[in-house]
Amino acid sequence: MSRTLTAMSNSAVTRGQQQMSGPSRGPYISVITNRTTNLVIRGAMLFSVGVFLALVLNLLQVQRNVTLFPPDVISSIFSSAWWVPPCCGTASVIGLLYPCIDSRLGEPHKFKREWSSVMRCVAVFVGINHASAKVDFANNVQLSLTLAALSIGLWWTFDRSRSGFGLGVSIALLATLATQLLVYNGVFQYTSPDFLYIRSWLPCIFFAGVITMGNIGRQLAVYEYKFVQEKTHQD
Repeated sequence: MSRTLTAMSNSAVTRGQQQMSGPSRGPYISVITNRTTNLVIRGAMLFSVGVFLALVLNLLQVQRNVTLFPPDVISSIFSSAWWVPPCCGTASVIGLLYPCIDSRLGEPHKFKREWSSVMRCVAVFVGINHASAKVDFANNVQLSLTLAALSIGLWWTFDRSRSGFGLGVSIALLATLATQLLVYNGVFQYTSPDFLYIRSWLPCIFFAGVITMGNIGRQLAVYEYKFVQEKTHQD
């Protein structure tokens, strides 16, 4: 009789523990480890960073009269056209491509994977854009060569991956072509264009921006992976 009561009490305790831990643990872990949810969160963060950088960096270009927008499209927010921040924010989502390519290649990128390095990369990118707007050079060729060297130096300092370099060059060329089409159609214009309708240093800015967003995207993916692993081990 005592054995029967002991077995019944043990089974009741086991069911109680399952009811207490099972429902709370399952949905939480499923949300954290859901790839679609994680991609949406990372994409939203990259979009926000892209919008902020677009507002700040475009303000430098407009103040120095490097970029000219028609008066009727200029908004009061940072003297920028309304469509610039959303477009740059959407383009910043390319930071999601870097960890995806790393996983496809089977070699996760681990070079300088900490937030302090990412913040320094962002600071260098802002400095390169600042130099393009405010530093006076003898001619556009000298400015373009200087910015090209700085952009490659940014890649070498904070990336050093062949996939990162190739993706940066490819997207920079596509972005340059898209900008040429926008200027050609009169959406905005550059003062003193020396490369068809734009400035010759613009591809360097695009390349540095792609490397910067790639670093942010990789760091978000690494942090997320570590968080999921820690939660899995704890549970």
